[in-house]
Amino acid sequence: MAKKNCWEVKLCGREQGGKKVSELGVCPASNTVKADGVNNGKNGGRACWVIAGTLCEGKVQGIFSFKNVTCKECDFYKQVKDEEGEDFKETI
Repeated sequence: MAKKNCWEVKLCGREQGGKKVSELGVCPASNTVKADGVNNGKNGGRACWVIAGTLCEGKVQGIFSFKNVTCKECDFYKQVKDEEGEDFKETI
């Protein structure tokens, strides 16, 4: 089974071409190419916790140092960490 990116799990609609782009803008995780392949994701799709400007509970999140604690409680973060095991990368 293919590993899913954050927008495929969270269904935020902010991925490139997503249904909420006109309302909320494109999520930086979906177009951060420097994170492409990290944790086997597309762009920043499996490293969203290190990318500023992602959403959490409908609110735009800031820089990594401020959102790091909150993101570690996220179900998606825990899912990626579990799926990647020893190969998990917390930062890029």
